[in-house]
Parts: sequence; C-alpha cells; structure tokens
Amino acid sequence: MNRSLSHSPSHRRPLHRRPLHRRPSVAAAASLAALSLGLYLLWPQGQDFDAMTGPEPSQDAEMAVSPPRTASKPESAPESTEGERLAIVASKTGPVADQMAGDMPLDTAVVTAVETESKSAGQVTQLAEAPRLSVSRSPALSSSPSTSLSPSTSMEMRGLMPSQEVARIAPLPSPGPSVQMPTASSEAYPEFDASSVRVTAETPVSTFSVDVDTASYAVVRSSLMQGQLPPPQAVRIEEMINYFGYDYPQPDAEAFRPMVDVFASPWNPERQLVRVALQGRAATPGPRSPVNLVLLIDTSGSMRSPDKLPLLKRSMSLLLGELNDDDEVAIVTYAGSAGVALAPTAASNTEEIMQALESLAPSGGTAGEAGLSQAYRLAGQMNGEDEATRVLLATDGDFNLGLSDPEALERFIADRREGGVYLSVLGFGRGNLDDAVMQSLAQHGNGQAAYIDSLAEAQKVLVDQLAASLEPIANDVKVQVEFNPARVQEYRLIGYETRALRREDFRNDRVDAGDIGAGHQVTALYEIAPVGSSAALTRPSRYQQGQQVTGGQHDELGHVALRYKVPGESQSRLIETPISPGLTTADSEASFAAAIAGFGQLLGDDRYLGDWGWDEAIALAEASKGKDRYGYRAEAVRLMRLAGGLSDR
Repeated sequence: MNRSLSHSPSHRRPLHRRPLHRRPSVAAAASLAALSLGLYLLWPQGQDFDAMTGPEPSQDAEMAVSPPRTASKPESAPESTEGERLAIVASKTGPVADQMAGDMPLDTAVVTAVETESKSAGQVTQLAEAPRLSVSRSPALSSSPSTSLSPSTSMEMRGLMPSQEVARIAPLPSPGPSVQMPTASSEAYPEFDASSVRVTAETPVSTFSVDVDTASYAVVRSSLMQGQLPPPQAVRIEEMINYFGYDYPQPDAEAFRPMVDVFASPWNPERQLVRVALQGRAATPGPRSPVNLVLLIDTSGSMRSPDKLPLLKRSMSLLLGELNDDDEVAIVTYAGSAGVALAPTAASNTEEIMQALESLAPSGGTAGEAGLSQAYRLAGQMNGEDEATRVLLATDGDFNLGLSDPEALERFIADRREGGVYLSVLGFGRGNLDDAVMQSLAQHGNGQAAYIDSLAEAQKVLVDQLAASLEPIANDVKVQVEFNPARVQEYRLIGYETRALRREDFRNDRVDAGDIGAGHQVTALYEIAPVGSSAALTRPSRYQQGQQVTGGQHDELGHVALRYKVPGESQSRLIETPISPGLTTADSEASFAAAIAGFGQLLGDDRYLGDWGWDEAIALAEASKGKDRYGYRAEAVRLMRLAGGLSDR
C-alpha cells in the first residue's frame, strides 16, 4: 500500500524556483517529492500506518521494519562544497551468524540515498530522483505486542531525501524469512495435566519412560523469538531439560550409567530436588556400520513458506555432509499421493541427491499414511545385515488426509517397527504444526522428535547428534522410583506427563518405552518434602502414619530401578540404585537443570514455585552456565529474559 507523505515546513530548505508557467513539471515533481518524504520521516515512532488505513493483503511479506530513526551520515559519503552526497546501500536480506546463538536471519533494509546540489540564489535546485524503495513488513511479528506492524504492508517511495533527515530502517530478528505465527486453533499439542503432588504413603511408586526428544524447547524458542509466549501445552519440561548437554560421568561396562543425588530446591529451600540422571556410553570407536536413510519429505501445499521446505532442503544438505561413502540415501515425497523422488543412491553421489532435493516443490494435500507406507517398503528393501536403516520424516505435521487419527497412526507405526527400521520426525515451520502427531509417531517408531527452526538447530540435531540417532544402545528404557514413606511425605515428578507408565508396565517387556542412542543423556527431577517438613503441601494422614521400613534400608529416601533391552534382545535387564538421604551441594550441572525446570514451570504451571520468578530463574541459569561450548545455555538465559518481559508474572 503506497503511503501519502508530506514534509514539515520547519524542516524544508527554501527552494528558489522559476515561474510555474515556465517549468511546471519540475515544480510539481519537487513539491510532490518534498511533501511525500516529509510525512514519512516525521511519522511518529511506533505508529502503525496500517492501523489507520487497514492492511493490504499480501502473501509475499519478507522483511521486517522498525520505525524510522535519524541516522548519522555514512563514512563513505564525504561532504563537498557543492552539497552532500549520501552513500547508497542496497537493500539486503540474509542470515547473520550466531544471532541468539543460532542461525537467525535478519531482514535488513537500508534506505537508498539521493544526491542534492545546492545552487546559488535564483537557480533551480536539481532534484535527483531516488531509486524506488519497496519494503514489506514481516507477518511473523504482526502479533507481537511490542510492535504495531501489520502484516503484508509495503512502502514505496520516490523523491528527495535531505541529509539531515535520512531514516535508517533497523533490522529485526526472526527465526526465518516470512515466518507466520499460528493462531490459537491452528496447531495441535498433546493434552496433559501438569504433574501434581503425590502423597508417598498413598502412592509410593512413580514410573515413566525415558525421553530424548527436544522438540518442545525449539518450539518454545520459536514462539519467544516472535514475541509470543508459547502455548502451555507446547511446554514439556523434560524435553527442555534434555535439550542441553551435561557433564555426567561415562559408564563403565553397561550401556548407560545412572546417577542419583539430592539437593535443596532453589524455589523452596525447605523442599529438596532428587536428580535421576542417565549417561549413555559414547559411540563405538572406529568405522560405523553402513546406514540406509530414507528421507520422507512432506511436499504438500502447506510446506510452501521459507521456514518449511526451503529450510528443510538446506538442513538436509548438512546431513549429507556427515554420511559415509558406503551409506545409501533415498527420497520419498508425499503430496496427495506418494512417490519416489530418488531411488537408493550412494551417499557419495551428493550432486545427484542434492539435485533431487532441489527439484522438490510444494503442491496438493497431505497423504501422510501413503508416504509412510512407501518409505517403509523402500527401507525394507534397503535394509541389510548389520546395517542401520532409518526413515527420517520431515514435515510441518499437517496430516490432513489419510490416517489423520493419532491412534491409527500409532498402530500403523507399531506394526512396522519390529523389523529394525526406526522412525524419527523433524518438524518445520509454524502455523500447521501438529506436535501431537509428530510426538506420537516418534515414540512409536523407536525414534526421536525434533523441531528445526534454523540452520543452527539443524546442525545440532543432524550433525552433532547424528551418532546417537544412528547407534542405539538401549531399547524400551523405563525408570521406576519408589519413595520411602517413613522419610518422604510427598513428591512430584517435574515433567514427563506424556511419558507416564503404569506401575505394572515396568516389568512387562511387551510395553514399549523410549530408546537411548550412543552418547544420549536423560535427566529427571523429583521435588520431595521430607516427613515433618513445614513446606509439605499435604497433611499427614490421621489414621495412617508413615510405614516403618525394616532392614538396612530404613534411612534411604527411596530406590531407583531401571529396565532396558539390549538392541536385538527381547528380555530386559535391571539396574538398581538407592537414594541416599544426605544432601549435596548442587553443582553447576544440577543447578542449570533446576533453572530450566523453573523456566518450564514459569511458562506453564507455576503453582509450586511460590514467589520464585523470572529474576530468580535468570540468576540461577546465569550462575550455572558452566563451560557452555556452543552457547546453548547463554541462549537459554536470553530466552528467559525475553519470556520475563512478555509474562505478566
């Protein structure tokens, strides 16, 4: 939508013009240019022009703009005796490295400059017409309360720009070009109630499946970077905690090593946190087994935006760089109907694979079940002895055709996982994100769910964590914690709501649970109140006191048991360790995990935090960042600060 611009007389340089009947076109051009630029430059900061005129519909908004500000003269424009020359800088859009410790593109528009020459009195001032500047506003920020920018509004201007009033259009960060934030009903997340306090005397045993997914943290980050708090159901605290790496000791002989410690709760020193941590063994040294990888790519019409299929292609190029020459890659697409875009091809033939990726274009609806069926058939043909075969589903999660019911998809995946082909799910883009289906598919496909909102996240998931995805070390990993009612009055598990198991599921080897790959880590936090603690939220039973524990275990706070299967075996193995009563001083790893647990509760259900709020969470995370090799923890601190500013707590 074109703006009608005017120029304040107090800022306008007097123009000595010839009579209008001699040069009407020049005079008209000068007046129009001056009037047009003046109103634009003097438009009040933060005022949204479209709020008064109404937004202009557009699907091509790609650049975010901030209100105009007065800018200093560029160094490349030295003064001259005839006047001033302003440097002309072209409008540019591109990624800026390490923005928020990620690959966050900044859309930047720099105003083109014009040249004016001051002539002596009585002469006509020469007006050099500036090149047209067209800037559109990012719909990703349209709903942010901190900006008044309406989506799809463009500004086009021509005219004279005096040097004292050059407006610089500042960059605004976004996780990707033209990212459209979802409406309240356009995305789907798993339904769950936040874990509540359990009375130990009534329910002493807690059982859950491990979880190495990280999608929730990336979705939270995506929302916050767009100036919005995430939907409460998108916040899964265990995925936020397990997004980060921790300095845990390596196991000796077993597939993984459990570690248990107890320290004071940061939001209530009268209560305690019990940390149950698992460290998977490192990847086997030397050459790994060949990998067969089927890329199942959603090319439906909903994948059209730049943060979906275009980002997906760039992410896959990172993955290809990590494969060995004896690995094989195939590509299956689904959009209305499934098809093989690339037959099994040696990973060394990167040019052919990239050509197949670049040829993909979005169109049609989403036939998810047809694509899954085609991918599994192809993976079965590729699968060989002592080879790892994986289906990697990349989608925005919009399964609007075929088997769209999550339970039907669960059964479909469960029927096919026994053949040794694992399924992992990568989510791209916002607006159609069906996180519930993505999580369900990954859980039942013995794989992992992740959300890719930038190339930096693609690097983390597809490169840094590739070994864990390709080399499983333990299947169906379950954790069961039994608390001693004589020592612990109440407890609650922070997170893992969607991973809860029944008590009897722990010993039932037919019940599916999460898997751990080489180098994977799992952290779970319980908050407990000792018997007699003034911080207990429940009253002791009038007629049933804490049960007395006999034998040498009466001082234990509880007992941790873990079950897992060695890949290829059907019978589980058991590892047990007690929870000793002594309090330890929380190290930086435990403190940071607690800070992230607080972060998640502040975003979701904060009823157990009391007066502990954003300032305390930020201070705890800042103090416990540790080495932070890749800057992920520093990014979390910045996200906490952003969330605190958006929150009304």
